[in-house]
Amino acid sequence: MHKLFKSKLLQGILLANIFALTIIAVQAKLNYNYNNEGVLVFSEFVIIPCVMGIITSWYWRNLGLTGKNLTGYSILNGLLAILLSYFFLGEGVICLIIVSPLIFGFIITGAFIGRAMFKRNNQKINVSFIGLLAIVLIVDSTTQHQYENMVSDQIVIKATPAQIWQHVIAFDKIKQKEDYWLFKIGMPSPSATTVSERKLGADRKCIFSNGYIFDEKIVTFDVNKDLTFDIIGQPKDPEIMGHIDIKKGQFLLHDNGDGTTTLTGNSWYKLHVFPTWYYDLWAESITRNVHFRVMEHIKFLSEAK
Repeated sequence: MHKLFKSKLLQGILLANIFALTIIAVQAKLNYNYNNEGVLVFSEFVIIPCVMGIITSWYWRNLGLTGKNLTGYSILNGLLAILLSYFFLGEGVICLIIVSPLIFGFIITGAFIGRAMFKRNNQKINVSFIGLLAIVLIVDSTTQHQYENMVSDQIVIKATPAQIWQHVIAFDKIKQKEDYWLFKIGMPSPSATTVSERKLGADRKCIFSNGYIFDEKIVTFDVNKDLTFDIIGQPKDPEIMGHIDIKKGQFLLHDNGDGTTTLTGNSWYKLHVFPTWYYDLWAESITRNVHFRVMEHIKFLSEAK
């Protein structure tokens, strides 16, 4: 009996993960055919984990699991899914940390939905529900996904625009310690910027802590007022940089008339991961912390006596 219990637990977890990898491979093909290549859609993080939970509940339906046990084994199911994503899908550790609440949450939700479904044993309702999830998955995979956003942040610096401008254009390596928790655990953070010339059309580079470089082109060069640059090249890696395109950046300087200046940092980006109600929270948080790390450094340099 004990062997049967362990066998059913293991079968449920393994079959759920095999299902997930298979469907993700099919989705990748659909995304390619429908010009969504590289886009990770809503169903990959909501529908698929939910169905994974339902699959395990079918295998575990006669094991008499308590709600606590069902949750615990579902977490094991999620851990295996995350581990397989690391090895087979090439996702990075930080990216997996970001996605893990969705994976765990919807696998657990699916497991409890499945337990309720199989207790009632109403085949008509069960088939209809699974069919509805399949329709949502197919429609989601074959629909164009576009999402862009702009994030804006401000700080006040005790210096004039003329004193600040030189540090806005380019600055040496940031030496202050990281204070954002994702930067502390390994996400690349802005480290320095260089510029080929201090004029319109010049090439600018934003260098990150791991050596990655964002190539930029200055498109607005309004001295002491506005530095705007297009991102013309960015690195691709398994972390967040592979799922977001930074389109444009901007620094605006406003003279407050009292010896201080308001420095505004703006960034425009395009997300390649959905649902946006979840991932845009992370994108905004990361973008804001990039802004403040750079702007606090500019403030430090500008206020230095």
